[in-house]
Amino acid sequence: MSEEKIYISYNHIHQLCQEVAPRIMELDIDFIIAIGGGGFIPARILRTFLKQPGESSKRIFAIILSLYEDVQTRGDDAEEVGTGVKRIQWIDYMDSNIDLVGKKVLVIDEVDDSRTTIHYAINELIKDAETQAGGELKTDFYMFVLHNKLKEKRAELPACIAKAGHYIAARETPDCWVAYPWESDDIVHHQLMAEKQGYDIDIDRSSLSR
Repeated sequence: MSEEKIYISYNHIHQLCQEVAPRIMELDIDFIIAIGGGGFIPARILRTFLKQPGESSKRIFAIILSLYEDVQTRGDDAEEVGTGVKRIQWIDYMDSNIDLVGKKVLVIDEVDDSRTTIHYAINELIKDAETQAGGELKTDFYMFVLHNKLKEKRAELPACIAKAGHYIAARETPDCWVAYPWESDDIVHHQLMAEKQGYDIDIDRSSLSR
């Protein structure tokens, strides 16, 4: 990863969600699953643009995962760092009255970095959907990220996401530090840097849905 740091403003994120909303609206999704904490804000913003007159807003459900590293020993007794994922919070399907069978589900995260978290989340959701359907996958999963880093990934996209039209990245970025505003402890400085770098408002408004 390069030492470059890209500052992304709330304005920019809002506009990225507005830009991709027409594509996602065509999917006619049933509900959204946000991967926390980075997926929460874009999920909420996108829901605004998916709202249709006379219809209820899309329901958003949250899952929280923890990416961790541990030292693993290879056969030659050498050590290497392995990456894993732990569940911190998951969906209680019974209490939330969620049936995945026959549904179109949009999963949202802020960035596709190593792809480890996305790979884990989608595969676990697939298992849940298959269990509900008696062993067969009868759920259409889609993935939306604000940014996809152009780098070698640690994991592949699950087959159901790798299909055409099932993976949507609003922007592709080099392999650098993408700084989001909700991570900042000085939002004034963050906003100024985003404006200076051109990551505040740079979208042609004529292309946006009204």
